[in-house]
Amino acid sequence: MENIVLVVHLILAVCLIGVVLLQRSEGGGLGMGGGGGVMTGRQAGTALGKLTWTFAIAFLATSITLTILAARNSANDSVLDRIGVEAPVDGGGVALPPASDLLPPSSGDAPALPPRVD
Repeated sequence: MENIVLVVHLILAVCLIGVVLLQRSEGGGLGMGGGGGVMTGRQAGTALGKLTWTFAIAFLATSITLTILAARNSANDSVLDRIGVEAPVDGGGVALPPASDLLPPSSGDAPALPPRVD
């Protein structure tokens, strides 16, 4: 199910990019483009504009669907919960130090602070 939604999502992304690139520039953000009618309240709804909205809504729907599917498939425990369960071994067969050795020193082990000069 997740793979099907992912394939549809990728197809929608490519289609959305293509439809946006086919449209005529009307923004004038860089001082170029079609101009005309940017400040008016009503703009003509072209077929490419409607297709862009359709692809955008479908793209957002598949994004939310993929997020929900990924949340369901994720593990219930955190990586931090697994620290100290067992000593992991790297590829060379050497055991890594326990997690307690990787923690910062407690306040009793910390060096004394230098005197404060005001």
